[in-house]
Amino acid sequence: MASLTSHLPIFLFLFLFLTILISSESQSFIGVNYGQVADNLPPPSATAKLLQSTSIKQVRLYGSDPDVINALANTGIGIVIGIANGDIPSLAADPNAAAQWINSHVVPFYPSSKITLINVGNEVLLSNEQGLISQLLPAMRNVQSALSASSLGGKVRVSTVHAMTVLSQSDPPSSGRFNPGMLDVLKDLLAFQRDNASPFAVNPYPFFAYQSDPRPETLEFCLFQPNAGRVDSGSGIKYMNMFDAQVDAVKSALNAIGFNDIDILVAETGWPYHGDSNEVGPSVENAKAYNGNLIQHLRSMVGTPLIPGKPVETYIFALYDEDLKPGPASERSFGLFKPDLSPTYDAGLSKSSQTPSTPSVTPSPKPTTSSKWCVPKTSGVSDAQLQANLDYACGHGIDCSPIQPGGACFDPNTVASHAAYAMNLYYHTVGTDPINCDFSQTATLTSTNPSYNACVYPGGGSSSLPVAATKMNKISNDGFSKVRTGSSIRNKILVYMFLFLFYSLSL
Repeated sequence: MASLTSHLPIFLFLFLFLTILISSESQSFIGVNYGQVADNLPPPSATAKLLQSTSIKQVRLYGSDPDVINALANTGIGIVIGIANGDIPSLAADPNAAAQWINSHVVPFYPSSKITLINVGNEVLLSNEQGLISQLLPAMRNVQSALSASSLGGKVRVSTVHAMTVLSQSDPPSSGRFNPGMLDVLKDLLAFQRDNASPFAVNPYPFFAYQSDPRPETLEFCLFQPNAGRVDSGSGIKYMNMFDAQVDAVKSALNAIGFNDIDILVAETGWPYHGDSNEVGPSVENAKAYNGNLIQHLRSMVGTPLIPGKPVETYIFALYDEDLKPGPASERSFGLFKPDLSPTYDAGLSKSSQTPSTPSVTPSPKPTTSSKWCVPKTSGVSDAQLQANLDYACGHGIDCSPIQPGGACFDPNTVASHAAYAMNLYYHTVGTDPINCDFSQTATLTSTNPSYNACVYPGGGSSSLPVAATKMNKISNDGFSKVRTGSSIRNKILVYMFLFLFYSLSL
């Protein structure tokens, strides 16, 4: 038998590699937009340090500022750079111009600066400039050819960003269809993107959906807060938030023209914390709720009903306010951070912070005790509703670590079980008023202790008897439970690989 100590360096390397792999994947889908239409921004070096103190793993630039790209070198942060709409004609007309652009804006920085994507233009189709629109695809092709000539093909992708107006209809999500007037252009763009494995980038904003329908129930739906949900009359799917509905409308439009294999990238989404007096929706509370609950939703690995099992790569708008932008006050009030690098509000992005609370309640510091436990109803509750309850409860600053991998209540790894734990903890943290165990009429109080094995639910005294773990899972787990197990299965495979390698080295 070989000495284990002789293989210790390899053993430690494998352990660290697997640990980094597991942890890094969990946040790689959270990005932020770094706009620079401002005269009060901190230096790029300070911004790079700020980003490293957060869970943000991707940054989208609207241009290709070399100072910013340099500042992000060796940070591991992915960088999306942009080509201005005004540069499209020259890049379309001359392959040499595209090669020069790549040699000036990408080659000198890669791979130290982790450039992952080049967006050729921003919302070009929205401009209605037919000449510019006709030059978009030739420009993208020339940029792709220039990347390939520099041995960066497949390493740096090429895309373009669209406004949601590329859809002629989006409600319900299953009816999502592209604007007929743009269809031929989009099909050609998508064929190019399929050939080069690049994503379809789009800017969904539930904020604007709320402005067009400013009812309280719409606000709850847009902010990922408990709500009655909206049933898609075409698919029968009940949607619990506007973000999923908008993304799935785009997915339906892609499916309808045969591009169901194209990934969707959310290039922009956000909520302003301030606006003019006549603007509906902007507030610190709403911005904190939207961005905080969006981040929690992405971290849950749920995806959307039509894209289950993985979160959509999403870039929040924006890192800072851009004080030189024209338009209403809300246009200058999307920043997650202030120029002095302090947070505008806690969106849960700090590596050391809890997920942020939504504005409706202020939790007590410790759970109370009661002879009752708050659990999901055993019938008539969908997995989408349970996931919304889970996001909402954990979004109020309660300690949801027991239902994270390695926690005492992680197994069984189902939405029903995790939601039950979180809902009960929320009930005992906020206060044991029955209204705190309502969850849009999807929960009920029970005197039967749902604790099992080492998983202890806060609640009544020792006289209550635990029930078997399986009893917490009578609610159907089709669909969304598979989503939550996706990352767990991947992580378990990695652990088994590690144990196998350890055993092999010990022989």
